[in-house]
Amino acid sequence: MKIVLGVTGSIAAYKAADLVSQLVKKGHDVHCVMTQTATEFLTPLTLQVLSRNPVLVSLEDEKQSWKPGHIDLADSADLLLVAPLSADTLGNFAHGLAPDPLSSIYLATKSPVILAPAMNGKMWQHPATQRNVAQVTEDGCQVVGPSESGMLACGYEGAGRLVPVEDILEVVDSQAAN
Repeated sequence: MKIVLGVTGSIAAYKAADLVSQLVKKGHDVHCVMTQTATEFLTPLTLQVLSRNPVLVSLEDEKQSWKPGHIDLADSADLLLVAPLSADTLGNFAHGLAPDPLSSIYLATKSPVILAPAMNGKMWQHPATQRNVAQVTEDGCQVVGPSESGMLACGYEGAGRLVPVEDILEVVDSQAAN
């Protein structure tokens, strides 16, 4: 299955390396798209090596090509998986904004979409975030997590952690079986 994996700006971005590795081991063709902020937490090179595919970060990356690669990815994806999903990118998705390749792919794809949020618990519980979750769910996305409790990177205890990679893989396996 061809999976486009979106990685957004969250401390949980480092877990994307394990996720990519596990997906490739399961035989999936993984193409990573990172927001610029995600590259502050994890390098594109890491995901490129693990996925064995180029990583798209900016529309500037497409200048050498005669066709828009982000639209090709949107068209050819069997699944769009975004893990971790930041509050910022969630807001873009919910409101139909496309300031980056990942958001553009989200708007252009007809494939199923799985979102795995990860953020500070206070951000997760904010009414605006919950409205955005309701909107993307209404739009047909499957939202997985976040974990209801645990130590967050900011030092707080509570909801907001990215669900374990194993849980994400189970949801992907379930989607692949359909």
